[in-house]
Amino acid sequence: MDSKIEQLQKMVDMSSRIVFFGGAGVSTESGIPDFRSVDGLYQQHYKYPPEIMLSHSFYESHTAEFFDFYREKMLYLKAEPNEAHRKLVELEKAGKLAAVVTQNIDGLHQKAGSHAVFELHGSVHRNYCRHCHKLFDAQFMLNSTGIPKCECGGTIKPDVVLYEEGLNQQTLQGAVEAIERADMLMIGGTSLAVYPAASLVNYYNGNRLVLINRTGTPQDKNADLMIHGNIGEVLGQLH
Repeated sequence: MDSKIEQLQKMVDMSSRIVFFGGAGVSTESGIPDFRSVDGLYQQHYKYPPEIMLSHSFYESHTAEFFDFYREKMLYLKAEPNEAHRKLVELEKAGKLAAVVTQNIDGLHQKAGSHAVFELHGSVHRNYCRHCHKLFDAQFMLNSTGIPKCECGGTIKPDVVLYEEGLNQQTLQGAVEAIERADMLMIGGTSLAVYPAASLVNYYNGNRLVLINRTGTPQDKNADLMIHGNIGEVLGQLH
């Protein structure tokens, strides 16, 4: 076993309140493209930049175009959990993992079987009527055309945090408390470039800070262990 994997295994063995903090790289191994890598959404060409098309103001002013982009690029309902998701479920069942804090909106952690999941940026699986607050699932949104409407006539909005919108305070507080209480913080598949989510790392007070990512991050200098690689491949080597 690689020495860094051995070190990671020892840290896991010593811990009982692990918190996993993950980003888009956790889902790319399930076939969901990220934003910032070489073949990510930011490298593709659209009429408007993706961060504009996924903003609150664009949703309000170009609602039909927003939903065209959303259905085409944000709904990957056939995606299945990968080795990273499955290993985190194993750690939770073993009483090692206290919580998953994710920036992803695809619901794959829950699909794999994780229970304590804080979805910082919401979920494509929750959609609500802005008028009567009736809930709709992601399949309804995928099958809709134009601007999705409720029976009452209200517009249905995905429960995802768009650019210019604030995070859900209850979710944020839960994530902060989990990280503060953690005896190990494992960060994987994120460049830690999106704020305020990336700033949550600063709430960790322990000495087992692990970073697993294909590229460097602003927190590399603070890590007790740093592994460059795919998160699923790394976690898959744990027993």
